[in-house]
Amino acid sequence: MVQALSRRDRVRAATTQEIIQTARRLLVEQGPEAVSLRAIAREMGMTAPALYRYFSSHEELLRFVVADIFTEVADHVRTAIHAVGSIEAADSADVADLMVLKMAAGCREFRAWALEHVPEFSMIFGSPMPGLEVLHEIQNDPTLDCGYQFGQVFLGLFGELYRRRPFAIPADDEIDPSLREQLAKYRQLVHSDLPLGALQTFLRCWVLLYGTVSLEVSGHLKFALDDASPMFELMLADMAPMVGLDQPLPRHN
Repeated sequence: MVQALSRRDRVRAATTQEIIQTARRLLVEQGPEAVSLRAIAREMGMTAPALYRYFSSHEELLRFVVADIFTEVADHVRTAIHAVGSIEAADSADVADLMVLKMAAGCREFRAWALEHVPEFSMIFGSPMPGLEVLHEIQNDPTLDCGYQFGQVFLGLFGELYRRRPFAIPADDEIDPSLREQLAKYRQLVHSDLPLGALQTFLRCWVLLYGTVSLEVSGHLKFALDDASPMFELMLADMAPMVGLDQPLPRHN
């Protein structure tokens, strides 16, 4: 049985979440430089020293803000994937096709979220704010944990598609030795049992997806395109053969 939180713990949890949301609002409305403990305390009617009862440092607070954003985008992508349909309810012959639809839905939702949350996207997928670099030695780092959970949404879907409809991947000895060593470390980090060639293909797909969305979000396609939607669909078309499809990732109606 899960023990209910005490009233004191519930109040603390609520205040902690309010601090995180206040910091995020300042980020969106005024930019990263506005997210200071003093500004957050002023917004909440607290003193800056009082915030140290909830977060040991400004850096720790920002890590929880990043974790909150990672959790939100993961939830959005996961919801879009689940909305396509249930694997359990599908005929066995249609499961692989359903996985493809789910992948397309996840990619499109990632773009949609990014375009609606440009400051948040920039904070977690752009240049990291000072002190927020990925540091694997930090114990219980919420940034790493929630970032991992976000990555698992796409990696899990990709892995399930590969298992149900295996597609061509390079053999280990066909992968550049330096890249092969890094892929092996990555496989261990994410606790995957996929072949190295499959992980290489997954990362190539992610580079296409992230790169295309990042360029659009940052406005670096406006020199040529007012509407980058068709270009995004072309990127999905480029991705399709990499996962064994002979036509673009389909839309779900």
